[in-house]
Amino acid sequence: MLIKLNARNQITLPKSLMQAVGPTDCFDVETKGGQIVLTPVRFFAADALRAKLAELGITETDTTAAVDWARAQAPTT
Repeated sequence: MLIKLNARNQITLPKSLMQAVGPTDCFDVETKGGQIVLTPVRFFAADALRAKLAELGITETDTTAAVDWARAQAPTT
């Protein structure tokens, strides 16, 4: 299947391709051996958050301490 790159370096993926990969709003894009590879990414909010926290090295203890600190800073009524 041939897809034309437009003047703004954009492509439109045909409906048949999108139906084949299933619903997604985002793609991971990488190059391999001179080819552009698109991999559908499906986000699950909790999974994405856990992965980001792990990537940053933030532990449950860190988040508990941050919440406790924020609550201590909140003005009392």
